[in-house]
Amino acid sequence: MSGLTASFAMPAAENPTVAVMDAVFAHHGLNARYINCEVAPEALGGAVRGALAMGFIGFNCSLPHKVKVIEFLDELAPSASIIGAVNCVVIKGGRLIGENTDGKGFVESLRTVVDPAGKDLVIFGAGGAARAIAVESALAGASHITIVNTTASRGQDLVDRINVDTPATATFVHWDHNFEIPDTTEIVVNATSVGLFPDVDSRLNIDPNSLRPSMVVADVIPNPPRTRLLADAADRGCTTIDGMGMLVNQGRVAIKLWTGVDVDGQVMRRTLQELFT
Repeated sequence: MSGLTASFAMPAAENPTVAVMDAVFAHHGLNARYINCEVAPEALGGAVRGALAMGFIGFNCSLPHKVKVIEFLDELAPSASIIGAVNCVVIKGGRLIGENTDGKGFVESLRTVVDPAGKDLVIFGAGGAARAIAVESALAGASHITIVNTTASRGQDLVDRINVDTPATATFVHWDHNFEIPDTTEIVVNATSVGLFPDVDSRLNIDPNSLRPSMVVADVIPNPPRTRLLADAADRGCTTIDGMGMLVNQGRVAIKLWTGVDVDGQVMRRTLQELFT
């Protein structure tokens, strides 16, 4: 197998994913490279056509390209279609297939401590990560999902997608107050950027005393691995999951889609830890 993968980003920045991907490619002896490309929104179509013309095996898309890229693709995977966003494109037989690996990566990370099937979730946020996590958790058998978001229209849109397109049920809560997590909640997910480096002291607008020892609390933020939310949850006896697991697993899922190879997630996690410490 040989080929190139790319990350289409705007603007281009120092990208830890490049180091992580190249480390695991080298570990497995894969003849592939991962490169970060700055692509302006108006140039996205040309970049996609260029990846196809140059024989790339696929690419990732970051904001603001995750929705716009869909118009340049030939096909969407079922979950990506429900989510309405693509972060991973696979090129096979001259066709561009849109996938979304964020939610799949999260569910894989979550399953290391609990299966979402039959569980009640509270998810903070309704952006790209939240949409992917909510949809994939619903498809994995979650019973009920509460979406808590500051923008009502965005939160309600996600709830509607879950109720219409998945077996789960969902409700929306407008996040305009200090939110108290219901006692019946089994899994809590922060899918916002609150607590992301360098704003490491930021806290979610929640009542931390509503976190119960029976809850699993997950944060999508990889840097720092131990956010204020996870520290608060650990102090109250909750089981916690950091954002590194999701970041590693979404990369593993993407590599499997591109190459067919199941790569070693520990190699990827160690590389991340070296970058973030």
